[in-house]
Amino acid sequence: MSRPGYILKASCRDTTGIVAAVTGFLASREALILELTHFVDEAADKSFIRVEFEDDARNETELDSVAVAFQETVARRYGMAFEFYPSSCRLRTLVAVSQQSHCLNALLHRWRDGHLPIDIVGIVSNHDDHRKLSEWYDVPYHYLPIEPGEKAAQESRLLDLFEETGSELLVLARYMQILSPDACERLSGRAINIHHSFLPGFKGARPYHQAFDRGVKLIGATAHYVTNSLDEGPIIEQDVVRVNHSKKPGELEQMGQDVESTVLNRAVRWHAQHRVFENGSRTIVLLH
Repeated sequence: MSRPGYILKASCRDTTGIVAAVTGFLASREALILELTHFVDEAADKSFIRVEFEDDARNETELDSVAVAFQETVARRYGMAFEFYPSSCRLRTLVAVSQQSHCLNALLHRWRDGHLPIDIVGIVSNHDDHRKLSEWYDVPYHYLPIEPGEKAAQESRLLDLFEETGSELLVLARYMQILSPDACERLSGRAINIHHSFLPGFKGARPYHQAFDRGVKLIGATAHYVTNSLDEGPIIEQDVVRVNHSKKPGELEQMGQDVESTVLNRAVRWHAQHRVFENGSRTIVLLH
């Protein structure tokens, strides 16, 4: 009979013996290591490690005992921050969206096909445009319009939904509302946003028409954690596609939406797989 799978995610000040201590602890339990990734940020003098392994711990209580033993034998020695996660657990995720559906549709499709280790527990929107799509995927749809002068109340209801649904991650899948500083603080490390990224950058309305007018040669997308600094949170993933003078604004927008969807899906997947470490204003993403 196969043993349960787990993920260890840990970081500490860099020094010698960290990998040996972690693998030695797992070996002492006769755990089977399936994947190990380690990175040293020399500028920050910090070590990051992620390990996937199989172990005889069969439930949450037994995993807690493993964590206590790890704290006593490894983590305390190195001043290590760490978490253990069951590999089989799927992150409960609430998706927020406004009128554009490309990122939402891509998330739903990959989730339904089993390519994202999440459970989408609801869709929330300030528009009623995507109710049929939500019903087709059998996901609860929460229409929260923003009445004049009621933006704070609407945001409060969104945060209540996050708690009521037991959500662990909020994905802003082209949700075109700015979260308040209080909401950013409450959701720190638990909210991911996606936006287009051009060289040069264009803000405001009709960005793809602005890009066309400037003759850009690269368009792309950035997925990042949400912070109080608009669109400047720690970057998880980016990608670009090369374009030329022959592309009309509508074609640029379609290509940009494809990149946005792909980048957001990668960021959500890596976060849900516990591959992303926040490191000041940066992230460390440990891929195999």
